[in-house]
Formats: sequence, C-alpha cells, structure tokens
Amino acid sequence: MKTTPTILGGLVTAAMLLTGCGHKTKSSSAAQLPAAAVKVAMVEKKTRTATEEVMGTVRAELRATIEAKVSGRIEKMLVVSGQTVKAGELLAELDSREIQARLDQALALRQQAESDLKRFTALLEAKSLTQAEFDNAQARARVSRASVTETETMLAYTKVTAPFDGVITRKRADVGDLATPGKPLLEMEDSRTLRLEADVPEAVVGRLTLGDKLPVRIAALETELEGVISEIAPAADPGSRTFLVKLDLAPQPGLRAGQFGRVAMPVGETTALRVPTSAVVQRGQMELVFMVVDGKAQLRIVKTGKRIGDELELVSGVEAGEKIVVGNAASLADGQPLTVRP
Repeated sequence: MKTTPTILGGLVTAAMLLTGCGHKTKSSSAAQLPAAAVKVAMVEKKTRTATEEVMGTVRAELRATIEAKVSGRIEKMLVVSGQTVKAGELLAELDSREIQARLDQALALRQQAESDLKRFTALLEAKSLTQAEFDNAQARARVSRASVTETETMLAYTKVTAPFDGVITRKRADVGDLATPGKPLLEMEDSRTLRLEADVPEAVVGRLTLGDKLPVRIAALETELEGVISEIAPAADPGSRTFLVKLDLAPQPGLRAGQFGRVAMPVGETTALRVPTSAVVQRGQMELVFMVVDGKAQLRIVKTGKRIGDELELVSGVEAGEKIVVGNAASLADGQPLTVRP
C-alpha cells in the first residue's frame, strides 16, 4: 500500500506534538519541585603556571661504594644486603699477615734507632761525637717512627668500616675474593635522606632556580610530595641535551630509593575557566554542572581539564561571568527553582 504525502505530514506533526508535550511535562514537573537552597559562585578566568611532567628516579642523597685501600684476601664478610649499619661498624676484614710482618720489622728498626739515638746523645755530651753523626742518628730515629706510623695505618686499612649510618644495598665481593684498591666490595646508602633526580630538557631548565618547590608524584604513593630543588647541573649531557636536576624530598612512609616518579616543571602561564570541584557532578561518563538562569537550575554538560587544588578547569560548556551552583548540585533537577543562600 502506498503512503500519501498527506499521511506522512500528519505523522510528522503528531510526533512533534508528542515531543513538545513530553518536554512541557518534564519542565512543568521540575518547576513543581520545591525551591532548593543552593550556594552559588561566579565562573572566573584564572591564570596558572603551565607545567610539563618530567620523569625521574628516587635516590639516596648520601650513598657510597665501599672499596679496600690495601690489597688482601677477604677473610671475613660481616654484612649482607639490606642490613642496617652504623658509622664505624666493621664490614669486612682482609688477610693482614703480610702487613703485620712489615709492622714487626718497622717496630724493631724503631727500637734500634731509639737506642742509637740515646747512645749518640751521651757521646755528644762527652765531646766524643761530631754534630753531623748525631744529626744522622736523629734522622734515622725520625724515619723509623714514620715507618711504624705508616705500617700501623696500612694495618688498620685491612678492617673495612662503614663511613656513615645507612643500609647495605649491594654486596659485590665475598670471603676468598681478592680485594684491591679501586675494586668495589659493597654499596650502601642513607635511606633517611632521599631526593628525586630528573633529566630536564634545556628548554625548561632556564625557568628553574635553587630552592624552587615543585609537586612530585611517586607511582607507588597516593599522596603528592613537595620537592625542593637543591642542585642544577651547570652543563648539559652531550648525548641527551638534558640537565640533571635534584629535588630534596621530605621523609614519607613507603618512599624508597629506586622508585619511579614525575615532577611538574613550569613551562609558562595559561588562562582557563575555573570552578570549585563541588560544582561538577559525575553521572556515568558525563560531567555535569547546574547554572543559575532566571532563578532556576539549568543543566549543562561540560568538559573538565586539570585539577588545581580544590578547583577544576572547565574546557567547554560554560562562559566567564555566569553563575554556577557549588553546593547540593547532585540533588538538583533541570529547571528546578533555586533559592540562593550566602
């Protein structure tokens, strides 16, 4: 059966009437709701510092690679990875028999030189010795004393101790290994003082100064930290063209060396509309706000941007100077009468 244009026109008209009736019914039902007391704020344009996130790594401010100052076979290794140690605590011992033998020889030579000096002093007083011979005896005594001091110092180096309070992070040698100057035995760090080290692009580093406080986010932590710039490398890395920047971090539970983090670096200024976070209502995937228009709530779909403190940037949906509901927004309906409270 063919449908005539007259019948089609009638169907379209009926649909429009039904739609119009439905809209009027919804608006009239919202208008019949009691007036809601709400708190209102003005949508304002505000300027903020635009930032760029730079990745970094948490490291201990004080860390050291422990090496032996003399050569010798390791006889004792007294620590393991993860062990907490105090400054001056014994970490390892080297075979000291060779140095001990040299010390015994130096002590014997010193004793002989001291005896000769006493004898030569008596001969000098008796005019039986020349001044030159006495001076030579004095020099031999001084050399013997210095030799004993040097050998005692070398013997002390066979006992490797902790340079500061900290934690052993890595053991790179064990009993039986040959320790030599320049060969790492242990690595340790003081985990009480941590900082974030980040490679900053040359376009950004010019905006930084020592003492600047920047927001830092650590992937393993929920809270945002504050980093204080303590060091800025004076020269760029020739390979990456970046500058090493170090930010001191306050102690925080769960903060450990080696963790991944991001720091927000300032790159300029930007202006955007900003409203309190309480003004934005989340319904499913949509973000909504209620504006005050002619004493009634007007629903708007918006798109939000960055969060700055207790405010949100609105990218679209509102204009500067409009009034927005910032209290009890989630309980409102489109078209509902409003009573503005201070």
